[in-house]
This record gives sequence, C-alpha cells and structure tokens, in this order.
Amino acid sequence: MTETGGRVGAVTAAVARQVRELRAARGWSFEELAGRSGVSKGMLVQIEGARTNPSIGTLCRVADAFGVNIAQLLEPAEENTVRVTPADEAPVLWRGANGGAARLLSGIGEPDMVELWDWRMRPGEALHSPDHPPGTREILHVLDGALTVTVDGVDHGVHTGETVEFHADRPHGYRTAGDAPVRLMMVTVTPSGEWDRRTRSRGPRPS
Repeated sequence: MTETGGRVGAVTAAVARQVRELRAARGWSFEELAGRSGVSKGMLVQIEGARTNPSIGTLCRVADAFGVNIAQLLEPAEENTVRVTPADEAPVLWRGANGGAARLLSGIGEPDMVELWDWRMRPGEALHSPDHPPGTREILHVLDGALTVTVDGVDHGVHTGETVEFHADRPHGYRTAGDAPVRLMMVTVTPSGEWDRRTRSRGPRPS
C-alpha cells in the first residue's frame, strides 16, 4: 500500500468507527440516520464497513445529522489535549477534475462547530455546495488568484488578499476566475445541535 493509500485508508477507517459509535450511542437504526441525513441506507452501510471513501457532501450531511463537524468524524481513537497535525496528514476531502484539492486542517465542536480548510483550485474547477443547516456561515480569504463565489444565484468576485463572508444556509458555490490557480483559506461555522433534514429542524447536542 502506498503512503497516500495508507492515509486514505486511515481516514476511511476513522469515519467508519466514528459513524458506527455515534449511531450506536443514539440508538439510531440505519433507516433513522438515513432519514435525518438524506444519505441512503446503502451508502451508510458502506461507510460503516469502511468500504467507501465518502464525498465531502456526504460527510457534511452525516456530520450535520449527528450535530458534529466533519473533523470529529475523522478523529483517531485517541484524543490528545494538544494536537499538531503535519501539513501532509491533513485529509484531502475534495479533489478537482484538474488537480485541485481541499484539505480539512482542523475543527472544534464547542460551543459552535468550526472547521478550517485549505483549498487549492486549478483553472476551470468549481464546486457547488447544497445549503448547510440554518445559521451556518462561511469566511473565505483568497491567498492567490481570483475566485467567483455564488450565493443564492448571485456572483461575487473575490481576488487576492480579499475576504468574503456569507450565510451558507442557502445554495452556494465557488469557481476559479481566470487562468491562474487559486488558493484560499476557509472557515465554516455552524451552530451546534443535530440537524434533521426531514423536518428541517435542529435538536440539542447530546450530552
């Protein structure tokens, strides 16, 4: 197994264990989690069996249903008070068609859920994101290049050194603008609590 393959396998195993333990702690069946998350029962079975590497969209839906952030789904079995993550160990959760990638650098879960991302997009790449739970906000800071951020169907140009902040509880997306690669840092903040996509309602964070 290659080093890259080993890291992917470790991420897949961590997600499988976390989803299994979180579901068991709540006493949810696969059907219940599927209803709450909008992810099919078959996919959830594959995730818990560590037989698939779920997409960023799938991970978002599962994390939202549990009231945790994606970073918690990726946590290893042991948890340290202080954790330093080498750059090459930050998991890649999105890959663009032309070689771009997004790494989840870190995340915290209390009192609100906060994630820190490093995005690198190649010319011609784009990502469409469905709406996140109510109250979710995103902050993007463009380090290099030019980006077009679309929120509720309206385009906003963001260039090197500029920062954009918006409500992410509505359809939104990002695409490169121009012929140069884009690098940006992203912070996502989501209010705590389980999110049920069936009822569009939020429940309290389990104690």
